[in-house]
Amino acid sequence: MSALQPIKLYMHSGAVGGPNPYKVLIILHYLNIPFTKVATDDPKAEWFVKNINPNGRVPAIEDPNTGLTLWESGAIIEYLVDKYDQKGKISVKEGKGVWEAKQYLHFQMSGQGPYYGQAVWFHRFGDHMPDGKKRYLEQIERVMMVLHNILEGKEYLVDNRLTYADLAFVPWNMPAQQWPVLSDPLWKPYQIEEKYPNFVRWHNKLAALDAVKKAYEP
Repeated sequence: MSALQPIKLYMHSGAVGGPNPYKVLIILHYLNIPFTKVATDDPKAEWFVKNINPNGRVPAIEDPNTGLTLWESGAIIEYLVDKYDQKGKISVKEGKGVWEAKQYLHFQMSGQGPYYGQAVWFHRFGDHMPDGKKRYLEQIERVMMVLHNILEGKEYLVDNRLTYADLAFVPWNMPAQQWPVLSDPLWKPYQIEEKYPNFVRWHNKLAALDAVKKAYEP
């Protein structure tokens, strides 16, 4: 892929922002797609909303190889694997796994990210709303339980091999394990390691991948 022009990835500089851009960054690293980061700590800025993402969020990409500008992390992931993973390194090209991978990506987008994000918000800003804190911790546990059950007897979500569906979950699971704002009230109080070992094993294996480590390098 050395002849490709680098894709522009709009994301926060690292000092601010959330996990969603790292979903795209991991895919770019895993597929060795050339890219450049464009620090976008104010995605509500007029130039960004007008030219890149009218929703005022990161990540977004501009691909000079195709002339496409795209936002929403799930759509970006689907685009990258469709366009740049022709050999199926982390995607499924035939059979029911094609749709199962999409299924899990949609579950990540609708069932994991929003609940984890709400949990972060309530634990950072919702001291006067204990019910909100409790609700979203319980929702995180529920997602982990679902994944634990799915992974019973399996190493990965689809076709028992690594796909983009697995990788999409990593950036939100990392704060649940590592950010004190979530991990302190969640990990030990809810006995995550004891109750959901399939989930924990799977996440730890993904977090140890070189592409994941590279995504989080300064």
